[in-house]
Amino acid sequence: MEDREIKDLENAVEQIWEIARGFGLDPYPTNFEIVPATVMYEVGSYALPGRYSHWTFGKAYHRMKTMYDFGLSKIYEVVINTNPSYGFLLETNSPIQNKMVIAHVLGHVDFFKNNTYFSKTNRRMVESVSTHAQRMMEYEFKHGRKTVERFLDSVLAIEEHIDPYFFIKRDISAEEEKRRAEHRPRDGRYDDLWYLDKTEREARDAANTSDAEDKDRAPRERLPEKDLLYYLMKNSPTLAAWQRDAIAMVHEEMEYFVPQMQTKIMNEGWASIWHARIMRALDLTDNDHIEFANLHSGVVSPQKGQLNPYYLGYKIYEDIERRWNEPSQEEREKFGRTGNEGREKIFEVRELENDVSFLRNYLTEELCEELDLFVFELVEEEEWTITEKRWEKVRDQLVSNMTNFGFPYLQVEDGDYNGNRELYLKHRYEGTELDLRYGRKALEHVFTLWGRPVHLETVIDEEPTVLHYNGDEHGED
Repeated sequence: MEDREIKDLENAVEQIWEIARGFGLDPYPTNFEIVPATVMYEVGSYALPGRYSHWTFGKAYHRMKTMYDFGLSKIYEVVINTNPSYGFLLETNSPIQNKMVIAHVLGHVDFFKNNTYFSKTNRRMVESVSTHAQRMMEYEFKHGRKTVERFLDSVLAIEEHIDPYFFIKRDISAEEEKRRAEHRPRDGRYDDLWYLDKTEREARDAANTSDAEDKDRAPRERLPEKDLLYYLMKNSPTLAAWQRDAIAMVHEEMEYFVPQMQTKIMNEGWASIWHARIMRALDLTDNDHIEFANLHSGVVSPQKGQLNPYYLGYKIYEDIERRWNEPSQEEREKFGRTGNEGREKIFEVRELENDVSFLRNYLTEELCEELDLFVFELVEEEEWTITEKRWEKVRDQLVSNMTNFGFPYLQVEDGDYNGNRELYLKHRYEGTELDLRYGRKALEHVFTLWGRPVHLETVIDEEPTVLHYNGDEHGED
């Protein structure tokens, strides 16, 4: 990229910032970097720069880079949710593409900063993952790269099974630990002499419960437990210290990614609606307007056979703004809407909602008909057939798909099943059956982390079923 083009882009960044602030956006300071495709796809595959290595990241990189090389797909931007934030621009982008991407990134960063589901996000995650990578390298040197990678295979296979609201538990745990520490007698060489009385000794032992004892007693007290990854880290009877640390690192990184998974439609819709308005406010030539229109239509357009989160989020925000700006007489009387409140309302929605509540509260019948949304299923493994067009059913199906960010809801029911430290899991069945091939494979990975037989209660063909894995073979009853 020539110096003239870079200078023009710097000026554009300043203009876009001023326009964004004029619209009411409040993003973190953002640093933009122009990078080649190799760097862009490396950051995209690892999700965060400086992250530890694993073959799954390399696989993602190879796939994305191959698609780019053959002209089948292209990543225009990557944004990192930190403070300050980082936006990566592809060096082969045209000037208009880069301007649109900058506006799009600022929309994302505003969402990151102001949506409540990101309120507990670690804004220094790049530094954290760099520390994680260093510790992983030390474990690879000490225990062998293949050993660490095989262990991470199992951890990453179930990494999505954490509690999105883990920070609440963490705060409670910190308070509980502080309370216990305050009542815990100091250990000394001759402390046993002060506890000759049996009652006093028992009281001391209860106050100063060891970690080993906690593994046997505490699991039942905390059950059921949704955060499978956390439970395995804390209570597995077989994990070594370095393995628990590796799980803790993956868990911390998933805490960072979960809000993004919870708000995919909202986040992309928010960035899209503001890149459109910011670009329209820029002083562009006729040719630039045409190029932007083509780019924008490619982003916010329906996709055959799949849901486009950019398109859906964009249309819902537009519909909310319209309905609050120009409420019907019924809406005025029933909800007290006065009109001209659209801008205020979409900012309120941006702040308070996630994808589940966003779809449940604001996907209307009229919008479903306009977007031609429907449910389709594979019938008898032969052809895809539309099975539902009633808007309530369509909305409920979308909400169901977004609940628990699209993953089965599993919880730990018993960490001492059969009195043998076996692990009993339960699938919260709500009409969607598990894919048994994936379910059995997941049990194998859980077994690797737990080290004892694992059981999973679910529903198959409307009948309660328990899947088993003992390390050698699968069972079912």
